[in-house]
Amino acid sequence: MAKKKTYDAASISVLEGLEAVRKRPGMYIGSVSRKGLNHLVYEIVDNAVDEHLAGECDQIRVYLEKDGSATVIDNGRGIPVGMHEKGMPAERLVFTTLHAGGKFDNSNYKTSGGLHGVGSSVVNALSTYLDVKISREGYIHHDRFERGVPTIDLVNGLLPTLGKTKETGTSINFLPDPEIFEKTYFSADEIKSRLHETAYLNPVLTIIFEDRRQAEPDHEEFHEPDGILGFVKDLNKNKELINEEPVYFKGESDGITVECAIQYVNEFHENVLGFCNNIYNAEGGTHLTGFKTAFTGIMNTYARELGILKEKDVNFTGADIRNGMTAVVSIKHPAPRFEGQTKTKLDNQDASKAVAKVVSDEAVLYFDRNLEVLKQVLSCAERAAKIRKTEEKAKTNMLTKQKYSFDSNGKLANCESRKPELCEIFIVEGDSAGGSAKMARNRNYQAIMPIRGKILNVEKASIDKVLANAEIKTMINAFGCGFSEGYGNDFDITKLRYDKIIIMADADVDGAHISTLLLTLFYRFMPELIFEGHVYIAMPPLYKAMPARGKEEYLYDDKALEKYRKTHKNFTLQRYKGLGEMDAEQLWETTLNPETRILKQVEIEDARMASSVTEMLMGSEVPPRRAFIYEHAQDAELDI
Repeated sequence: MAKKKTYDAASISVLEGLEAVRKRPGMYIGSVSRKGLNHLVYEIVDNAVDEHLAGECDQIRVYLEKDGSATVIDNGRGIPVGMHEKGMPAERLVFTTLHAGGKFDNSNYKTSGGLHGVGSSVVNALSTYLDVKISREGYIHHDRFERGVPTIDLVNGLLPTLGKTKETGTSINFLPDPEIFEKTYFSADEIKSRLHETAYLNPVLTIIFEDRRQAEPDHEEFHEPDGILGFVKDLNKNKELINEEPVYFKGESDGITVECAIQYVNEFHENVLGFCNNIYNAEGGTHLTGFKTAFTGIMNTYARELGILKEKDVNFTGADIRNGMTAVVSIKHPAPRFEGQTKTKLDNQDASKAVAKVVSDEAVLYFDRNLEVLKQVLSCAERAAKIRKTEEKAKTNMLTKQKYSFDSNGKLANCESRKPELCEIFIVEGDSAGGSAKMARNRNYQAIMPIRGKILNVEKASIDKVLANAEIKTMINAFGCGFSEGYGNDFDITKLRYDKIIIMADADVDGAHISTLLLTLFYRFMPELIFEGHVYIAMPPLYKAMPARGKEEYLYDDKALEKYRKTHKNFTLQRYKGLGEMDAEQLWETTLNPETRILKQVEIEDARMASSVTEMLMGSEVPPRRAFIYEHAQDAELDI
């Protein structure tokens, strides 16, 4: 039997000292919005999950405390506390030095999500305080930091102890810094969804969540012994299933473990989620490329063997075969490379080969034994191909054979520049605001596209209705990158003509509804626009404050008005009910000028949650929508 490696102070290796994380937090956590805030919890949870992957931890607790802090507790080995060769306790090194961790070789962690060694130190740097208790070697060791700086005096160079214990593990409590983050209120729903996801990916692990900020604490336990099989069933729980029991297989190639679960539903879009070492890769990566390529090849081979595709027929496209597919592809890789610290895209070429090999071997074994399921999958591909061919004809008529270029496209006032990285397009509600916007804009790089009324709710519509809608047609034309991959397989983000797509609607209920309809369209049919950060919402001001003396000021919400009232007594207030009430100069100053405007980038953190919430809010079922609105009423910002 191989000798068990000890995990102690000597296991912690250092690459370089702590940089100014506080100056550029977005580099490390993606953004300083709610998404970045929640990311702090995930960084600490991911470290605890790595202990689980090492076989040393089977329970993680996550508490959202009343004071706005978060606590993460695991029953792993505890962070090493011994003296490091750098002259300080190993734990302190982990929390104060970038690129310090125990995961740079495979001796302590065969696979892990946190390989850069920056997670703990980044959370520490971006917190008002961080408090650590480590149960290890019979004692509870204690350390504390404020904005990344240690505040506890060492005893003989080591951490002080708070008492004796027989347990092992790490408890971390931290309070995000309001100087860094726009909001410091964690989203319980998003964190719960991510924890539930983690439980599906680790069938032996139990995760306990508690939101203590409510009068009645919200307590949930996540333990999913069915693993990703249960995950796929959960994703499809309200849908019409094609194959009742998901296709499941697992295998290993070149030291990479690959696990897949696939189920088809009676819908016209795909939902393929990729994970590497438990980290959700929102932008996919090489493991999903390998999966898609291999699965498409296998299905086309079967289609010819069964005579579904004749000799003269062209192969099904990947989009045909994945139409209606829900899949989870989870790999465990000993040395993953991600694009960026937030790990949204996997970059390893060997992952593509390993996944393709396992899919080619295991999927064939499965379908050879389950011929009925195979025929169900191929019938979905057959149906998708027919729709695609019909739709391609429609699209040819609709988009290609137009007598005018997109520049002279009735509604669009295009910009002069042809450099996509410089250009932005404003989708403006109503003709009056559109007219003001056309006059106000910088025509060199700003395009204006007015839309009349509300666009089609695509969540409830069939594809032919979506493509026949005049407003949607104009948008597809203007953006230039085509339509969803699942519909003709022609979406190409590299052809996007504008770096920023900005929704500019009135600050009222109708405006919010129009924004929601547009976001539903983008999410369902052009999700890459959102995932790659091209979609923004303009924030026009609600008020203009004109004091008796001094400078006029635009106020963007009621909070800003409250603040203004405290410092100004004698002023008149103008309320803007809509963008059409502003003249061109005001519109430029408040909403169009890059120097002074406020834009909110649309972000999706959790694909599973985004899909289910979109389906529920924009679908035809009323009761779940009503329940959701009641439940989240306290999170809403009222415009009274």
